[in-house]
Amino acid sequence: MRLEWIDDILAVLDGGSLARAAEKRLLTQSAFTRRVRIIEDSIGATLFDRRRKPVTLTPGVQALEPELRDLSARLHKLRHSMKTASDQAGASLSFVCQHALTTTVSPQVVRALTADGGASVRVRSGNQDECLMHLISKDVDFAIMYALPDDDAPAPGKAFEAVTLGTDVLIPVSTPNIRQTSSGPVIPSISYPDEVFLGQVFARMISPRLPQDITVSTIAETALTLAMLQLVLTEIGMAWLPQSLVADHLAHGRLVRMDDVLPAQTLIIRMVRLSEARTGHAEQVWHHLAEHLQLRVARQDLPDDTV
Repeated sequence: MRLEWIDDILAVLDGGSLARAAEKRLLTQSAFTRRVRIIEDSIGATLFDRRRKPVTLTPGVQALEPELRDLSARLHKLRHSMKTASDQAGASLSFVCQHALTTTVSPQVVRALTADGGASVRVRSGNQDECLMHLISKDVDFAIMYALPDDDAPAPGKAFEAVTLGTDVLIPVSTPNIRQTSSGPVIPSISYPDEVFLGQVFARMISPRLPQDITVSTIAETALTLAMLQLVLTEIGMAWLPQSLVADHLAHGRLVRMDDVLPAQTLIIRMVRLSEARTGHAEQVWHHLAEHLQLRVARQDLPDDTV
C-alpha cells in the first residue's frame, strides 16, 4: 500500500466525491479517476461505490478511516525523518523528468548538481501527472516538464512555482525511405495516447492544422517517446518527436524533418517545485539550476515560427 494511495483515499473521505478529491490532490478529475482504478487493481478489491452519485468510498473502507489517518501521519513522519537523516549525512537531491526530457535534460541537471563532487542525485521519470504527484507527495525536490507557450502554471492557485528553462519543438520526422514512399494522401504514423501530455498537444495544437489533403493514419500507439523513436527508426511510420531528442539522428541523416508539409509545435521546458518554506541550501540549489540550465537549454532554442 503506497502512501500516496492512502492520501488519495483520505482526500475522497474529506471531499465527499472524486471531483473534490482531485481538486485537493491538484489533479484533473480524469487523471484522479485513473489513479483510483490503479489503486483498486493493485489491491484487488473494489474500494469505491460507483452506484452512488457522486462516487464515494464503500462503507467498509469508510470504517477504516481512523487506521488510514493514523497510518498516513506515521508514514509522512517516517519519510520526513529518513529524508532529514539523509540530508544530514550528505547533500542529497531527487528530481523527476517528463519521459521525453529524461534523456535530453536530466544529464545536464545531474552534471550541474554533482560538479563539486559532494551531491547524490536520484533521477525519476514519469508522465506529467506522475511528475506532479511525485511533487505533491514530496518524493522529489523538483520536476522538469513540458508546457505549451500560452499555458499558465502547472496547477491552480499558488501550489507550485516554475522557472522557464528554454524551448523545444515537437516536429514531424521519419526515415528518408518513409518520407519518399509516403508522398501520397495517407501517411502512416505512430501516435500518442489521448490521455498523455504530448497526445493532448497533438489533439489540441497539431491535429487542427493538418493539411486537408493529407490523412495521418495511426499504425501504432505508445506514450513513451524513446519507444516511438525506435518505431520510427525501424520504418513503421512517421511521428511527432521533440527536436532535442532526434537532433543527432537528423544530423546524421537517419531521420528527416517533415515540417515542410506537416505542422510542428513549440514547447516550453519548465522546472517546477512546490511553493513552500525550504532550507537555504534548497533555495541555493534551485537558483543555481535555474541559471545553469537556462544557459545550456538555450542553445537548443528555435524560433517561435513553429507555433
